[in-house]
Parts: sequence; C-alpha cells; structure tokens
Amino acid sequence: MFSVPILNKLLNLKPVMAVCVFGYSEPTSGRYLPSNPRSGLEEVEYYQSEAEGLLECHKCRYLCTGRACCQMLEALLNLLILACSSVSYGSTGGYTGLPSLGGIYYYQFGGAYSGFDGAAGERAQQLDVQFYQLKLPTVTTAMACSGALMAFCCLLVLLGVLRVPWHCPLWLVAEGLLDVLIAAAHVPALYFYFQRLSAAYASPVCKEREALYQSKGYSGFSCSLHGGDIGAGIFAALSTGVFAVGAVLAIRGYRKVMKLKEKPAEMLEF
Repeated sequence: MFSVPILNKLLNLKPVMAVCVFGYSEPTSGRYLPSNPRSGLEEVEYYQSEAEGLLECHKCRYLCTGRACCQMLEALLNLLILACSSVSYGSTGGYTGLPSLGGIYYYQFGGAYSGFDGAAGERAQQLDVQFYQLKLPTVTTAMACSGALMAFCCLLVLLGVLRVPWHCPLWLVAEGLLDVLIAAAHVPALYFYFQRLSAAYASPVCKEREALYQSKGYSGFSCSLHGGDIGAGIFAALSTGVFAVGAVLAIRGYRKVMKLKEKPAEMLEF
C-alpha cells in the first residue's frame, strides 16, 4: 500500500501526465491535445499563436488569422467589383432599358411622357443597343475576372480551414506567388479597363446618344464614366494592395510552419 504522502502526490498529478500514458488528455479548458507531439502540438501552436481565445473550434481558428482575414477581404472586394460591373451588364439603359421594367416606369419614362415618339424613339433604341454593345466586352471581362478571383479566394479560405498549408507547406509558396501575379496583373487590367470604357464613351454613338437625350430634356446620359465604372476601378485598386499583403502573409506563414516543423521534439514536451 502507498503511504499518505505518496497518495497525495499521485492525486496532484497534472493532466499532462496522462499524455504520456494514454496519448491524450482533456484539460480543464476543454481543449484536445493530440498524441503525436511532432504534428498535432506544433499545429496547435501554429494556430494558437495568431488566434488564441477568439474561436474555440480548432479548425475555425484559422478564420481569425491574418491570412484568412486578408483572403476574405479579397473575396469581398471582388464581389463588389462584380456588382459594380453588373450594373452596366444588366440593361441597355436609356429609352430601351427603362420600358423593360414595366409598370409606372414605362408610362413615366418610356411611354407617352418620355418625349420620344416615331423616328426619334426608334433611333434612341438603336443608339442604346449600340452603346451597350460597345461596353459589353469590357464589362463581361471584368465580371468574369472578378468572379473567378472571388471563387479563388473562397477556395483559399477553405484550404486554410482544412489545414492544407500545414500538411503541405509548399502550398503557401504557391499561394504567395499567385498573389504576387494577381496583384501585378491588376495594374495593366485597370489600364485596359478604363481605356476601353473611355473609348466607348468617346465614340460617335455615345455623342449622338447624349445629344438626342439632351434634346428631349434628359441630362443623365452624358458620355462620361458613371458610378459603377468608377466603383469597380476603386475596388480593383484596393484589391491590388490586399493581394500584395496576402503574398507577404503567405511567405511568413511558410517560414513559420517550417520553423515549427524543424523544432526539436524535446521543446514540445510539457
């Protein structure tokens, strides 16, 4: 039988001792300590260093890291670019676009009170369609690129939650390179975006359309960039900076993972 001092010492053993015997323990905080110190404990340290105490779920802690916040911001900005570009894509605008809404819009703007009748109405419809076709390739390209980038950012968040970068650190290098390429590609993309839109607004079709609407008392059809075009450009410029920051965070994450994986096993013992 054990003496009283020995029993007291056995009863006062810390839960960490159970790790050596049973392979895992459940401390008072309710967190799980895996049995493999070379993989599990390093991984816990990797995520706890950036998201300690914010989310209790081990997998969901990634959402509080700097990389995850950066990726979610990238997805949000590309969603805003998609929304701004869809304004020009959804309707031809003017006399042609408003009647398609039906109801009061037709009678106030596209019908008897619009000021367009006969040849003037037909010409307004033709100019609306022609101007819409001039902007359509640029707007469609912007929507496709922003949608693809938004899906890419959501994929990065999912891979981070599944801890793929921890199990395959080279993915962080690939992610950083992709972020650099995307950030660099935004510069010529913005240039061509505004160049093509400016060419469409400077075309004879737009000038004739503007003059026709002004002759009927409409002043909202000037040949200049509208709010949706400017908003898409602003969000794309912000996205350039966010992708650059994401590249830096990815490289830092790679260095941190490699440092933790090279840490001696005795440094991980409690």
